[in-house]
Amino acid sequence: MFYLLAALCGALTGVVGAAFHLVVDTLMVWPSWIVARFGHGIGAILLAAAIASAILVISFFLTRRIAPEAAGSGVQEIEGAMEGLREVRWRRILPVKFVAGVLSLSSGLVAGREGPTIHMGASIAAAIAERLKFQTSELRGLLAAGAAAGLAAAFNAPLAAILFIIEETRKQFAYTFRAYTAVIIASVSSAVAMELVGGTAPQLKLDSAEMPLSMLPAFLALGVLLGGVGLLFNQTILFMLDWTAKTFRKVPFVPALVVGAVVGALALILPQAVGGGELLIPGLVTGHLPLATLAVLVVLRFIGAMVSYPVGVPGGIFSPMLTLATALGLIIGLLVEATLPTPPLTSAAFAIAAMGGLFAATVRAPLVGVVLAAELTGGYALILPLIVTCMTSNATAQALGGRPIYELLLERTLRLSGQTAPPSRTGVSAPIGADDSPRS
Repeated sequence: MFYLLAALCGALTGVVGAAFHLVVDTLMVWPSWIVARFGHGIGAILLAAAIASAILVISFFLTRRIAPEAAGSGVQEIEGAMEGLREVRWRRILPVKFVAGVLSLSSGLVAGREGPTIHMGASIAAAIAERLKFQTSELRGLLAAGAAAGLAAAFNAPLAAILFIIEETRKQFAYTFRAYTAVIIASVSSAVAMELVGGTAPQLKLDSAEMPLSMLPAFLALGVLLGGVGLLFNQTILFMLDWTAKTFRKVPFVPALVVGAVVGALALILPQAVGGGELLIPGLVTGHLPLATLAVLVVLRFIGAMVSYPVGVPGGIFSPMLTLATALGLIIGLLVEATLPTPPLTSAAFAIAAMGGLFAATVRAPLVGVVLAAELTGGYALILPLIVTCMTSNATAQALGGRPIYELLLERTLRLSGQTAPPSRTGVSAPIGADDSPRS
């Protein structure tokens, strides 16, 4: 019965995730509609700024008034719930995360879809658990399954979703055979349900080729660089969250107003600088952009992600992070191609490796970084460079004192709510299969 419920949770999450994808994709064409009717003049730019600003302000008030915990990614909320420190108020979170998430992402905000779908998946799990009056262990296992289903629905990457729960929530996830199997079932059923209703995730498939062993030192150097970038990414997000909350304490809607106006204007002036970036990644790799253009995109998208997340609306950080890593990896790849004899598609290989490396440095889940980058792009021939890059970036971030971004966000959430974070656990969790009955 528990496995059937995990499959039901995954299927419902896949359907909801597919609907979320379809609505966001439908609404994101509004800048093209403005250009088609009003051109690229100053009037059209001001109109776009006003529309995006209004959308974000509506999303902000909807989130703030009904479900404040729906703001941002939501992954930290799920980790807190699995720890028994936070409550998943699914009756509020589900509608707010969907509606406000659709509004915020379609405005052009530099935020990802995975945060809303992961939180909605866990909310569906919480609804099922409440209906059946599950105890703590079953509730936490089903929450993990729902979160994995949400990530699978976001990227159509069920294997990475399974590993994300096992590696990222290693402090909260109960390593029992039932919970582990439920996560797998929910991830698969979510991906199947999403594809059956036609809501496939953005396609990020990239042409790639196997790299010779002589190129591994370059990927190691890439990992060192990404370790530092990941640390900067995490620290800047936390700083911007605190600074925004303090500066606009009396007028908290102002960031949504200002950021909305900027992303709305950029949607017409420089569309590559706004949005989650899922649809931008293939074009970056195949577009043969000059180094100067890529460098500008790196700066703009980094700033965009840093000012977008503290706005207080639903939105994740995976997609902006992956897009930023792609542009940065392309820059390094092009520099390597200009200085060393390289095989074909070297710059694409560095872009794919950078996706996994930056993920590993920020989330501190190197195995998920390897699998996520390979599963999203189809770059399975790059497993060895991916491992080298991800492990190096993870080790570099650790050596520099970096910590997982969601752990930091959860601690901040608990601090603001007057709760005390539990002490760090030592040792390891129970191994898979610990709930098996002992043999007679």
